[in-house]
Amino acid sequence: MSSFLTSSFMHNIFGGLAQGVIFSLVALSLVIIWQSTHVLNFAQGAMAMFATYVGLTEIGRGVGYWWCVLISVVVGMVLGGATERVLIRPLYGKPEINPIVVMVGFLAVLEAVATSIWTSTARTIAAPFSQIYFQSHGKLVLLSPFVIFQIVLAIGIMLLVAALFRFTKLGLQLRASALAPEVARLLGVRVNRMLTIGWMLSAGVGAIAAVILASGSFGLFPTDMDGVFVAGFIAAAVGGLESPIGAIAGGLLIGLAEQFILAYWSPNVAPLGGVIILVVALMIRPQGIFTKSVGRRV
Repeated sequence: MSSFLTSSFMHNIFGGLAQGVIFSLVALSLVIIWQSTHVLNFAQGAMAMFATYVGLTEIGRGVGYWWCVLISVVVGMVLGGATERVLIRPLYGKPEINPIVVMVGFLAVLEAVATSIWTSTARTIAAPFSQIYFQSHGKLVLLSPFVIFQIVLAIGIMLLVAALFRFTKLGLQLRASALAPEVARLLGVRVNRMLTIGWMLSAGVGAIAAVILASGSFGLFPTDMDGVFVAGFIAAAVGGLESPIGAIAGGLLIGLAEQFILAYWSPNVAPLGGVIILVVALMIRPQGIFTKSVGRRV
């Protein structure tokens, strides 16, 4: 058993899971915003990066890791709510391409502002749990307490989000506001408030992914979340934009695919793993692997 855990195959499994967790959280944030507003936020990664940089700045003033996480999440939620009210709200009812173009532009603005304030150097934060790998009979097992924490955290957030949308009144109102805003208003739902809350929740989850990335060996750069967003977007599309479980599963699958391509083929083509999975998944289930198809009577 020990030789199996220390094998190159399991090394790649653990490495893929560690990377896939970050993809999963970004995918989950996209699922939240889609379920609550039916808008895809292409600045999701940049917003998470900016909020985390604010939290990391407070590290230099003596705050601890968990305070940094809290500050990053709060700043992310405030930024998400402000973005919805200022940039997105005037675009409801307009062509669907309009929010996409606006948020791509906002992505460039956030990265430029972050670079001008904090420069392009990496920002890091010491992880709350050991990143030293376990050992079995003197051989490394590429699994650390921090990686276990990442996986447990992602699963926990997924369960909370799934429970929110399925079992709570707030979740029902969020979904109703996205699917049928006029009907929801007639039923007494404050649709504008629900749309803002959806953006806030999504940005908060995205900030957690950026904090985890900053806790790694290489830290967080202003443009680091671009590639993570692309992988998270693919994961959300593969798993299904209506499914929190699909977001986590898709992110882990993309992480594993990239890790195995990196190990057995070439680092230059590792990102193609996600693209290949996306093409195959869309050919088999265009609505996403974990999204139930809904039949319509004509």
